[in-house]
Amino acid sequence: MADLAPPGTGTRPESPPAPAAAEHRRRFRLPATLGGRTAFWLILALVLVQAAGLTIHALDRVDLQRFVHAREIAGRAFGAWRTAILAPADRREQMLADLDLPEGLSVDLDAQPLVRPGAPPPPPDMVRLFRLDLLSSGPPRLRPREVRIGPGRPGGFSASLRLPDGEWLNIRVQMPPPQPWHSPTFLIAFVLMTVAAVLLILAAVARLMRPVRLLAAAADRLGRDVNAPPLEEKGPSEVATAARAFNQMAERIRRFVADRTQMLAAIGHDLRTPITRLRLRAEFMDDDEQRRKMLSDLDEMEQMIAATLAFARDDAAAEPASPLDLAALCRTVADEATDARPELCDEITYDGPERLTVRARPVAMKRAVANLVSNALAYGGAAHIRLSRAESGMVRLAVEDEGPGIAVADLETVFAPFRRLETSRNRETGGTGLGLTIARNILRAHGGDVVLQNRPEGGLSAVASLPG
Repeated sequence: MADLAPPGTGTRPESPPAPAAAEHRRRFRLPATLGGRTAFWLILALVLVQAAGLTIHALDRVDLQRFVHAREIAGRAFGAWRTAILAPADRREQMLADLDLPEGLSVDLDAQPLVRPGAPPPPPDMVRLFRLDLLSSGPPRLRPREVRIGPGRPGGFSASLRLPDGEWLNIRVQMPPPQPWHSPTFLIAFVLMTVAAVLLILAAVARLMRPVRLLAAAADRLGRDVNAPPLEEKGPSEVATAARAFNQMAERIRRFVADRTQMLAAIGHDLRTPITRLRLRAEFMDDDEQRRKMLSDLDEMEQMIAATLAFARDDAAAEPASPLDLAALCRTVADEATDARPELCDEITYDGPERLTVRARPVAMKRAVANLVSNALAYGGAAHIRLSRAESGMVRLAVEDEGPGIAVADLETVFAPFRRLETSRNRETGGTGLGLTIARNILRAHGGDVVLQNRPEGGLSAVASLPG
């Protein structure tokens, strides 16, 4: 257990992030996968491009509508003036009322002008758009006697044209509101095109990420089984090159493991011969005590060599994985440990489900669990096996003992080969120092792991995890 620093010493803890910033980070988080992030940025780029395109289209359409409306209103206004000046005085008002005027244009006859003298002129862009300079041009007989132009409602203007008989034709112009999305089918088509583009992006990203997923799965299989089948070397040149490099790496690893195993097997075979000769010579010794000690040392050497070769060779590595009832296996290991140590039958228990199926190599998994149980019995005087499945799907196997525990600094170092906290050379009490190492190698080969933890109530707990 780590020492606690006394009050007032140590570094000052960092201040927590601002609530607003922390809340913002929680709300927005990029997808965890490479494919998800690629799709996110591509879709974001598509949205930005589509938004820019829509904005350009809307502005262009609004400008075009303004120009068309202005030309139509100006033409109809000139037509109304022509009608007023050419119609008989008694029919002038009726003929103006019969005109089909567009939205935003209204004309009427009055004795008084709508635009008062001295009124400010309309904005210059309005003058250019409606060509108001043409009101005073044209044939002399069609020219108004007086023209007054002034501001009107926002986006429009007013004009008063004096007829020859003194009446005034008052014109009110109000530009209709722009309609950038005048056609409902345009927005529907735009949405359909956007959805189709998003689907194509997702399909393309999924297809591009498939080789990456296959490479990750192959690396995971290689970590569990050095004899896993190779990757297919096909697809784009970059993918084929990566697959070829991965297969070459896997082949080098297999060759290295095979060479190491062959070398250790040869060493073990060569060592057995002198050990056998020493055993035969020991039988001819007259001193019974010395003969017993020598035979005991030779037995220990043989067991150490066998354990070392088993650790290096891992006989179960070529064993095929299959569905395995881990609950039944734990109960079997507990029963065998009880048979071997009947004096500890009350200290060997199992707590877990009746059935829990995982995919594993049966012989190797049994060896790993047996090593954990043996370690607990040897150093803690008890072995309480607890099996459960976590919400994440991982299987949790804990083997708890009732011993003194170990120092925090040694919780990881005991997994090193030949690392023994018991310093005697007696293999009955200290073992060979390979039990935990072999258990961890087996569990890691299955995609899991094992760690040691000191229990608060005393004792040690070996917690193993396996993919469900």
